[in-house]
Amino acid sequence: MGLKQFSLENKVAIVTGATRGIGQGIAVGLAEAGADIVGVATGNMDTTKSLVESLGRQFLPIQANLVSLEPVEKIVSTTVNHFGRVDILVNNAGIIRRQPSLDFSVNNWDEVMNINLRSAFFLGQRVAKEFVKQKSRGKIINIVSMLSFQGGIFTPSYTASKSALAGITKTMCNEWAKYNINVNALAPGYIATDNTAPLREDENRNKSILDRIPAGRWGTPDDLKGACVFLASEASNYVHGHILAVDGGWLAR
Repeated sequence: MGLKQFSLENKVAIVTGATRGIGQGIAVGLAEAGADIVGVATGNMDTTKSLVESLGRQFLPIQANLVSLEPVEKIVSTTVNHFGRVDILVNNAGIIRRQPSLDFSVNNWDEVMNINLRSAFFLGQRVAKEFVKQKSRGKIINIVSMLSFQGGIFTPSYTASKSALAGITKTMCNEWAKYNINVNALAPGYIATDNTAPLREDENRNKSILDRIPAGRWGTPDDLKGACVFLASEASNYVHGHILAVDGGWLAR
């Protein structure tokens, strides 16, 4: 096996939550491997666009709020109309709300579940239908979490959504592998992003996290590039329903 099997030349990848952080890192990583990128986000994606285009790849931004299902059809149809096909979906868009479980609000529950789980499933479903229509191999990569394995504290809706998305990854695999659709998930460890800023700013919490990570540091979005390219490429064609932790050894501790 050569490096050719990791190439994403002539592939088109949809990456949700592509403004910054993990989504931006993954979009750039896939572009480095040769893919053209469709970025989906509510915020400004100019930086991501510039980084992707500097690699000689195309970047198509789509403004969409995945708190509802309304944008799902637009995302896929716009991608196919522009590029003629879609090959990869990375369901990265997600939010977190921190509040003690005894006080957790309905709004904090619904907003997180709608973006992290509901839209991820139905966007995955719509893209899978496109793969079947194209009669082509497709790759769906769901971004889950360490809280797909653990309970956490003060994050009941986030933990529920990421645990469910890990389970749905396996359900999708069971039903769609026969169509040559690979559905897997990446579980980032503690990555330095906006979502984890409150943890890093809390001196005691930051120390307790670092003390448990064998690698001895917070991860960066760049640390996820290789794993995502692997799951998006031909090198992973016989990998189905797997949750790949990229965590600096957190789960091994």
